[in-house]
Amino acid sequence: MSEVGDNKAEQRYELTVDGVTAFAAYHDEGDVRVFTHTIVPSELEGRGIGSRLVAAALADVRAKGLRVRPLCSFVAAYIEKHPEFSDLLKA
Repeated sequence: MSEVGDNKAEQRYELTVDGVTAFAAYHDEGDVRVFTHTIVPSELEGRGIGSRLVAAALADVRAKGLRVRPLCSFVAAYIEKHPEFSDLLKA
């Protein structure tokens, strides 16, 4: 399996598995990374790809000293289930 990468030109984190790419799209508002939607193609569903993608994206946000605004329901639900990332939320 490949690693999660930040495709800055497309403003999205990507994870390609078996030639199929899942992604979490974002845009930045100052020091806040706003996640707008996450797409996991049907071929990759049920394999934990979305969770792996979002966990790596949030770790990258933390490493860059940014905050998060999860407009994407998947990212919001992930943070709710993994409170170790709740400190990243923009109040």
